[in-house]
Amino acid sequence: MKTSLMTLAVSASMIAGAAEAQAGVSLDDFVRRANRIPMNPTAMLRPDAHRLKGEAERALTAVNREVREARAAGRTPPACPGESISVSPNQLLAFLNGIPQTRRQRMSVVDGFRAWMADRYPCPRQA
Repeated sequence: MKTSLMTLAVSASMIAGAAEAQAGVSLDDFVRRANRIPMNPTAMLRPDAHRLKGEAERALTAVNREVREARAAGRTPPACPGESISVSPNQLLAFLNGIPQTRRQRMSVVDGFRAWMADRYPCPRQA
């Protein structure tokens, strides 16, 4: 019993550490890794491409949640996408590469995706 509790504690701390490390990825690190992946059909065979795709999906989910929550609360959301959005990896990466590196180093991946969505799907100005 003591051994299984110890194993559980060690496993939990390893998972928490991995989640914390994943959450701490800067936008600059994300962009640097994405720039190294070739844009061809075999790219998704690379483990790093799968990790980046997962990070991108989590960031898009987070920004979409922010948009829904802001709308539900009557606030102006960070972006105003329609029901479905299209993401071109080349256009997204070009936008993220356009952010100065010093700024990317201080931004999270979610911050970068929020900026991209605000640029791509701006909210109408209120009078």
